[in-house]
Formats: sequence, structure tokens, C-alpha cells
Amino acid sequence: MPIRRIAADVGGTFTDIALLDDEGRLATCKLPSTPANFADAVVEGALQLLSEVGSPPEAIEALLHGSTVATNLILEHKGAKTALITTEGFRDVLELRRIRVPNLYEPLYVKPEPLVPRHLRLEVSERMLADGSVLKPLDLDSVHTAVARLRDRGIEAIAVCLLHSYANPEHERAVGEILRRDMPECFVSLSVDVLPQKREYERTSTTVINSYIGPPVGRYVEAMVKQMRGSGIGGRLMMMQSNGGILDADSVIRVPAQVVECGPAAGVIGAEHFGRRNGYRDLITLDMGGTTAKASIVEDGALAYADEYEVGGSFSSRSFLAGGGGYALKLPVVDVLEIGAGGGSIAWLDKGGSLKIGPQSAGAVPGPACYGKGNLAPTVTDANVVLGYLNPAVLAGGAVPIEARLAQEAVGKIAAALNCDLLAAAHGIHTVANANMMRVVKAVTTYRGRDPRDFSLFAYGGNGGVHAVDLARVLMIRKVVVPPGAGVFSAIGLLYSRQSSTWTQPFPHVATAFPPEEAEAKFDIMTRRIEEVMGVDRADIEFRHEADVRFLGQAFEITVPFSAAPYDAGAATRLSETFAAEHMARYGHAFAGRFPVEIVNLRLTGTLRGEDPPDLRMRAQAASVLSSRPAYFGPVHGTVDTPVFGRERLDATPRQGPMIIEEYEGTAVVPPDCLASRDSYGNVVIELPASDSPNEARR
Repeated sequence: MPIRRIAADVGGTFTDIALLDDEGRLATCKLPSTPANFADAVVEGALQLLSEVGSPPEAIEALLHGSTVATNLILEHKGAKTALITTEGFRDVLELRRIRVPNLYEPLYVKPEPLVPRHLRLEVSERMLADGSVLKPLDLDSVHTAVARLRDRGIEAIAVCLLHSYANPEHERAVGEILRRDMPECFVSLSVDVLPQKREYERTSTTVINSYIGPPVGRYVEAMVKQMRGSGIGGRLMMMQSNGGILDADSVIRVPAQVVECGPAAGVIGAEHFGRRNGYRDLITLDMGGTTAKASIVEDGALAYADEYEVGGSFSSRSFLAGGGGYALKLPVVDVLEIGAGGGSIAWLDKGGSLKIGPQSAGAVPGPACYGKGNLAPTVTDANVVLGYLNPAVLAGGAVPIEARLAQEAVGKIAAALNCDLLAAAHGIHTVANANMMRVVKAVTTYRGRDPRDFSLFAYGGNGGVHAVDLARVLMIRKVVVPPGAGVFSAIGLLYSRQSSTWTQPFPHVATAFPPEEAEAKFDIMTRRIEEVMGVDRADIEFRHEADVRFLGQAFEITVPFSAAPYDAGAATRLSETFAAEHMARYGHAFAGRFPVEIVNLRLTGTLRGEDPPDLRMRAQAASVLSSRPAYFGPVHGTVDTPVFGRERLDATPRQGPMIIEEYEGTAVVPPDCLASRDSYGNVVIELPASDSPNEARR
């Protein structure tokens, strides 16, 4: 079985491993994550799969890896001890931030503490103007003074962000040279290398994040590579980026901010690929794992990106009027929102006696109460065991033993507190978890002008198929798609990702009067940078040219395609028309003809050319044994004796529910009033009954 790629996705509860051979046959493995050293589960699972398929470890070309390590460092404030060097007078940019609050009516809102405390934010004397001219030369004595103050303070990383360095990096690079010479033990980030764009707060915050996570991410990646080599696994370690592409380990170590929020991106990449191949062009993705639930959209076959992102808040946001709950990260990110509503999320009652779910999670250790590892608090997984949705004996093909009695005892505490029976309490936990997930689905659809009813729900993750139908019902979505290998789908998505790199250059010009030769020079700079980062010739790279554009006088931009050279008057006209159309689609109005169109940045994305991996085919399996167990489907249907089997027993003819489709990677639940079938690509397709809503006629 020739193997080129093997993928590992590390989650808060499980580590998922997947590999494809040259004929598209898929093999998967699911292990509990090992928080003390995440590489343990990655290497163990990879070796286990390679042994099963008879492939030597040294034959692997690449191990593809997605992880939440960078995000967790920020969430838990466990990054490196970081200092900031900035222009005199701009010490408090991280404190001032933007005038935004995550909740409009929250007068007692407190901004998150900056990642760099004030006593480690130092100023140097210099001043660059926005056109790149020098108003005040760099005072080298002030730089040496700052270095002297930082020395012997245990500083691990330094971020340098000088005013208008994107227009002229001379001063910033001079400071960087001094730091690397005098403090060689420190990880140094220059904003001109991380984010050479306008907006002092976003540029400073992104550069600080890069330094803050730099040393621990570097140690994580180096330890992963060392353990791979020690176990005999060959090939390169490639990591998923936030923008959905992959990069080699060395590039990640240099600019680690690129892998913040990379964990959720892989599944959306897989959904986009599956949707394109299977004819589903408009999808809402729902990834419900053990710790969180995540949502995104694939619209007309294209991914949604957020160039303005916040890390560490309850939500990320593309809205410039919202946000404020986290730290700004202005790098291209696959637009995924997440919330603490996974299988391990703990159910509890607030002071008013209302049932709540998460964000606290039982994680991988000790895990839900039914795992029998010491947790006594009820979780969403425990509720699903009580309801009969999950196997009361084992999960993940027997990898995780289940003790149904412990789940009943844990959920029984909620039942006693609410003075209701056990099934009602379990169904309440299940329903509240769905209500929490509905928030993130609405955030990527309704709150952005999209109607969920125009999409199909693409459900994956270990728990996605358990909750998808009930969630779709509330959102009036008529079709749920559960792909093959749904429980390890983020790892599968990694297998379909490609090496990619994105860079920007400032280009402040009115669209109708920009100098074409300057635009070509900027794109050439970015092309050479992408070649250097990816380590391949430009002939092997497919480039996507874009521009960040706004109407003159606006504060924020929209990224739109920018036709490749030659950049003539026709290119300017096409850019203006494309921007006006996107502005109209996004906001319902445009100022075309009333205000000039202004280019702010040029943007170039390079993606490695090559054929897509073959269509996925699950390994041949013997027909699953038909069994049944009682499952509770709410007060309308009550408890029903429900058939349990694998997806291979379904075919193209829709079959009436109820049924539970139980597999090694995960479970899908089909209520009594729904139909389920299996399409030619192996997806389980669940059709919900027509709604009584008068709006149903529009479908």
C-alpha cells in the first residue's frame, strides 16, 4: 500500500490520524490525546496505522499536522515572556486597542490584559512618515538603552513595531540587527516581516502574538520532529496554517503566528474539497469534537476568509463594529467560529437554576464521567449515552471503554437538581448544547447576511453526526451530510491541503491612477518571498493576485481579485467594478461613481501546483451486525427501539428513521421522522421533513 502522506490532528480530547494510499483507500486511527506530550499520541497512532497497512515508516513523504497549541498558549496566557520595542509615544497602543466591546450592553466590560505588560514595552527615538520619508533619524543610543533595560529580565521574545515601518523598514531592521546581535538568545519578530500593513494596533498586536508564541511553538515543533525521527518516520513535518494551506516546520518556526487557529481550518478544507467533488456547493460546516464546536461556510464552492480575526475571545469576528474580546490577529484565516460545546463540555446549573453547558471541559483526562477516569461531573457525552445515542459499552471501535452506569449517575445529579426524570435531564443537556452551537452557526450565516436554509449542514467531528439533525431542525435546514470518516475528518482534510503562502505589500493609490510598474514590482517582491518560503520554483506555484480596496474615505477594506499583469487602465476598471459588486453584495449598497476607489494593499497567495489526491474510498468492511437499542428522541417521539448499524448497509434508496449509524470514527443519529441514504461518494445524506413555515415555499 504506497503511502505518501499521513495526517495527524490533535484535539483537546482525541488525536486523529488518517492516511490515504495512491488509490484513495483511507485508513484511520483515533487515540486519546496526550496533553503532557502531544507527540506521543501522534507518533503512536501513525506507527499503528502504518503497521496495519504494511507500510514502512521511512517511506512517508510528509506528516501533515494540525494543532491548537498556538491558540491555547494565548487562551491560557502561557506564552513566552515578551517585550515590545516601539516608536516614542506609541508605548500604549496595546492598551488603547480599538473602541469595541464584544457585548453592546456591558458597562462593566474589562479589556483583556495585554500580552506584554507595560514595564516591558519600551520606546526608541525615531519617526518615519507615512510616505516612507524620515522625519526623525533613529537614535541608536535609545536602542542600546532599551536593550540594556531588557537584559537580565528573563526575556524570551521581543516584538519590534515602529511607526510606518511598512512604508520604510530601514529603522525597524536596524533595531532588529542590534537585538539579534546583543540578545541572540531571544526570539525577535519585526512587524515588517510579519504584517507590513497600515493600522498600528493590528500590526503591533499581530507582531506581539508572533513573538509571544514563538519560543513555545518552536519547542513544540522541534520536539515533534525529533520524536518522528526517533521512531523512524521519514519525510517532512508540514503544519496546517490558519489560511488553510500547509507550510514546512522551519517556516512555521520563523513566523508562528501563521498557525494560530490552524486546528479548525483543516476540516473546512476537507469540506470544500468534498463539496466540490460531490456537488454540494453551499455548505455550513459543523465540527463538534470533544472540547469545542466549530462552524464555517463554503459558499458557491469557495471558502470564507477573515482577514480581521481575534484570538482569545468568545468569538472571532469579521465585523469592524464588534469584537474587543480578544487579541487582534490580522493575517488571512479560514473564517471559523468556535464555542465551548463539545462532547466533554460539562453541564451545570447557574445561580438561578438554569442549565448551562461549558465552556469548562473534562478534556482528554479525565474525560466524561462514563470514561471511568475520575470525573464525576455530567458532560454532553454522558447525556448522549443516557439517551441511547452512543454505544453504552465502547467508543472509537473499542479504544475507549464506556460505563453507562457512571453516565447515569452523573446526569442524575442534574435530574435531581431540576426535579425531573433522567431522560428529560439528558435531553435537556443535549438541547442546550445544540442551542450553544446554533450561536456559532448563526454567526457565520444570519449575522453575515446568509440564510441557513440556503445551505446543507455538513457534519463531522466525533459528535457532529449526533447533534446535526436536531440543530438543522431548529435552523430549518433540510439536508444533513455526514462524510466518510466523519469522526476524524479534520485529519482527512489535512490530506487534501496544499503547501501555500500569503504575503502583502502596502500600495496606497487611487485605482484609476496607480503606477503599473510599481504594482508589478510589488508583486515581484512577494513572488520571490513566496518562492523562498516554499522552497520551490515559481513555475511550480499557482498564484492568486488580490488587492485590499475601499472607497476613498472609508476606514476598512474588502479583499477582491486583482487581475494579473499587465496592469493597465482596463485592470483598474475591472478592479473598481469587482469591488463595487462585492460591496453591494456584502452591505446592500455601493458608492460607485460617487467616491473614488482606493487600493490599500496588494496581496499574493502562492499554492503548490499538483494533482489532488484520489477520491476517498473507505477500506472494505464486512457488513455490520444489525442490532438495536432504545433511544429517546424527545417528548414528541419518546423512547423508540432503534436499529444500529454501519453506513455500508445504506444505499441510494432513502430509508425511514429512526436509526443510529455507528462507526469506528463516530456516530450519526437519524430521528424517526427523517430519511437517510448513502450517495455514490459514501456520504450519509439525512433529509429532514418539510417545515410548516410559510417561508418553506421559497425552497
